[in-house]
Amino acid sequence: MKNQTAVFYFLLFEFSKNRHLQLLHFFFFFGLYLATVTTNLLIISAVAFDHRLHSPMYFFLMNLALQDIGIVSVIVPKSMINSLMDNRCISYFGCTAQNFLFISFVVSDFALLTVMAYDRYVAICHPLHYEMVMNWKACTEIIILVWVSGLLCGMLHTTGTFSILFCSNVVNQFFCEIPHLLKLSCSGLNLLEARILVVSITAGLGCFTFIIVSYAVIFKTVLRIPSEKGRQKALSTCIPHLTVVSILLLSGCIAYLRPSSNTPSYLDFSLTVLYALLPPLFNPIIYSMRNKNIKYVLSQMRRF
Repeated sequence: MKNQTAVFYFLLFEFSKNRHLQLLHFFFFFGLYLATVTTNLLIISAVAFDHRLHSPMYFFLMNLALQDIGIVSVIVPKSMINSLMDNRCISYFGCTAQNFLFISFVVSDFALLTVMAYDRYVAICHPLHYEMVMNWKACTEIIILVWVSGLLCGMLHTTGTFSILFCSNVVNQFFCEIPHLLKLSCSGLNLLEARILVVSITAGLGCFTFIIVSYAVIFKTVLRIPSEKGRQKALSTCIPHLTVVSILLLSGCIAYLRPSSNTPSYLDFSLTVLYALLPPLFNPIIYSMRNKNIKYVLSQMRRF
């Protein structure tokens, strides 16, 4: 067993010791953060202030935008400040809070994407029952359940991760990511976190299966629509959602299925940026490009 040490703070991944590269990292993350927050705020504003977008689909989309802002706000500002101040430190409490909030937002994000698949399924496969099934009371209860499930999952993972004794405080990532924190364990495999991880993966696979089955039924129903215009209208609300789900899952698989190294790696850094920061940026862009209603409202907002 390695020597146990009391950890009061962690040292995050240092992008570079070169001051110019540190500033380059700061401005890159600043531009990425600003673009992500701006695009998602535009979606939130469009849905909130235009009555034509007051429907369950756009209500879910607004919550997705809130979650995407939360994901980047939890991890990007701290990394930016560290690069600007030539510092690597994050407090033990700060690392715990970052871990909890990041997991909560990511889980809520994926849970909401699952709900949005169900919303499209009801709208296209059972249009006559849509208003009865997806009424505002049901939508509100669903959103509360999504947020609560995210917070519960974040609490469980954070408890499991920080229940271990750390033999080092050097995290080879730009934020407190669970796999890199578990590598610092003095006792090897963390059984509590392993059990929580198995339950989370099982739930995630269940959500993924539900999305796939929902879209299989949706596309089967769409092909039966007699008019080409009707098929295009149905697909225009499905393709953005399916694209967003694909980007999130593909980037996550690339980042986590690849064996990670025990030393700082720019490849690990790049893959983490790919799955953690790019989906929140692309989500509102994809929806605004493919959705005529959002494009129209955004164009009206630009005139004022």
